Amino acid sequence: MNNKIIAQRYPDALQWAFGDSPEMADELAQLVISGAKTATCGSYAAYKSVASPGIGDHNIVLNSRNEPVCVIQTVALTLVRFCDVTAEMAAKEGEGDKSLAYWQKEHQAFFTREGDFSPEMLLVFEEFKLIEIFD
Repeated sequence: MNNKIIAQRYPDALQWAFGDSPEMADELAQLVISGAKTATCGSYAAYKSVASPGIGDHNIVLNSRNEPVCVIQTVALTLVRFCDVTAEMAAKEGEGDKSLAYWQKEHQAFFTREGDFSPEMLLVFEEFKLIEIFD
């Protein structure tokens, strides 16, 4: 499907890629498409500083080549401290072995790369559903 049709179908959708590297963008997009990833999170500071999704909003997920791969719809937003993320929340992110320990290790590394890690930091935990997959 071409970008013009996607823009017509989802005119207010934000477009973005997961993660902070091309490899991560592709890996996490594939987890969404497979159904393993139904949530994501980001720092509250980042959420406030950029256009961010609200409940009911559509988001177009991009791959490492900035090509649309799917559309998700935000179904819940939760404000939570890093140290209070639960095993259930970590599993919804669908990464690695889906354990809380894996989630903590990888997300601490991610937020450290962003220059913003603290165990007490506020996160916006976003749950979403897959709406459409593009070929």
